[in-house]
Amino acid sequence: MLYELYYKIMYTLNSPTFLRGFFDNRFYLILLVIILLRFKYTTYSSMWMSALVNIPGTVLHELMHFSVGLFLNAHPCNFTIIPRRSEDGNYVMGSVGFRNITFYNAVPSAMAPLLLLPIGFYLNRYFLPLLPPTFVNYVLYVLLQTIIIENAMPSRADFKVAGMYWSGIIIYGFIFLSLLVM
Repeated sequence: MLYELYYKIMYTLNSPTFLRGFFDNRFYLILLVIILLRFKYTTYSSMWMSALVNIPGTVLHELMHFSVGLFLNAHPCNFTIIPRRSEDGNYVMGSVGFRNITFYNAVPSAMAPLLLLPIGFYLNRYFLPLLPPTFVNYVLYVLLQTIIIENAMPSRADFKVAGMYWSGIIIYGFIFLSLLVM
């Protein structure tokens, strides 16, 4: 009986009519993202539940800091994804320490999680069309993109590190503006 119920539900969810109506309506996409985020925020009462839900995004975020810092000679150290409570009472899900922050590597090392945005764009553009159009694949795709995009945003601590050297801000601001003009 449960097998038949499961089969009927999956048949309905994967029928071309349902999928076309679901995929073409942005309302359902926004609703799904909000449900996923609400689920995430309900775990914040427990540090360990919060860490479990946030661990994939935390790994991506901190890995970007580590990779760019390593590439630009910032000497990354203290890579951790183990949550801890900060002095102000908030939770810190992960961090990467650097031993050699200078004017030329502070901004890119701190803003490195923004590199997740092109990865999310690439997945949307080239990977999503390869997936069979099923309801489960769509939900997993939205979950993955939500994790990637949310964790691409630099934290308050990232902005503090990026703002340590005005010369670095001016140099990278000039490069960024030059790329926009071209």
